[in-house]
Amino acid sequence: MSTTKKIAGAVLAAALGVTTLGACGGGDAKDKTTGTSDAPKSKTVTLVSHDSFNVTEAVLKEFEQQSGYTVKVLKSGDAGAALNQEILTKGSPRGDVFFGVDNTLLSRALDNGIFTPYEAKGLADVKPEYVLDKEHRVTPIDSGDICVNYDKAYFADKKIAPPQTLDDLTKPEYKNLLVVENAATSSPGLGFMLASVGKYGEEGWKDYWTKLKANGVEVVDGWEQAYNERFSGSAGGKKAKGDRPLVVSYASSPPVEVLYGEPQPAEAPTGVATGTCFRQIEFAGLLKGAKNEEGGKALVDFLISKKFQEDMPLQMFVNPVTKDAALPELFTKHGVVVEKPENVTPEAIAKNREQWVKAWTALVVK
Repeated sequence: MSTTKKIAGAVLAAALGVTTLGACGGGDAKDKTTGTSDAPKSKTVTLVSHDSFNVTEAVLKEFEQQSGYTVKVLKSGDAGAALNQEILTKGSPRGDVFFGVDNTLLSRALDNGIFTPYEAKGLADVKPEYVLDKEHRVTPIDSGDICVNYDKAYFADKKIAPPQTLDDLTKPEYKNLLVVENAATSSPGLGFMLASVGKYGEEGWKDYWTKLKANGVEVVDGWEQAYNERFSGSAGGKKAKGDRPLVVSYASSPPVEVLYGEPQPAEAPTGVATGTCFRQIEFAGLLKGAKNEEGGKALVDFLISKKFQEDMPLQMFVNPVTKDAALPELFTKHGVVVEKPENVTPEAIAKNREQWVKAWTALVVK
């Protein structure tokens, strides 16, 4: 996914307060001679997104009332599929703003020129490490860490300390315990592979995966199967009798297990190995050729407003990127702070992603 398979999309069954469209919002007819609008400006602004976009109804309504715009949301599958459609419709976009391109896909989006530069109001409040495009073709909206999660009960019962680093996962005590997603078909799988590239470099990441394979790593197609079927620590995995106590998921997974637990537990049943993480950053951009450019600008401004940033964690299970946005208690009590996630530049990802994935597939899957 985007994030091509974000946890929010898997655990939230219904969209909260947004309208999903089969087509983008209407625009104005233009005078063919002057190129100017001969009709009133559209009061509808359309957000194109992956399936995991959510916002509290009251927060969205407040924006609509203050701005005078009605927001329509066009959900278009996972982030990769949604981006592909915007590239195919370049210049005649299906909406006004695109949300959900992340740092693993960013260079592809920018190289295809689908965005119009816009420096959003409030950008000064965004933490500078998240501003990866100095031309402001995209604006950072959220971040999330892909990390190995562990089943606390399993390790307590076995009296084994859970792993904390990438190196730990190759040790004999963790043999046949880890399930990961396919880097060719899953965003978490790709992110975890990139964590190894960031940690060990071009010369060492393949040797690392050779060790993981020898240590019994299991590979499945996507996050849903890995987390809710094979992982023994999740509610879904328990029902499915999953027998792998280590899984590639998100740093936000433990708070989700608490939120949706029945009954709600006092402590998260899962933990996060904070030395195994890769940070994803998601962006929004004003689409080139947008029918409602002014509405699109207002919507991008809204996405980095304090109101939206503080609403976002419990709607999409991601972290805000602005300096003054507070996290909800669920995150501060049951979540973790990843101080030093692994990172790979968008330029390096764009240049090497295909060959890295091919090499990973040949090494680990075939």
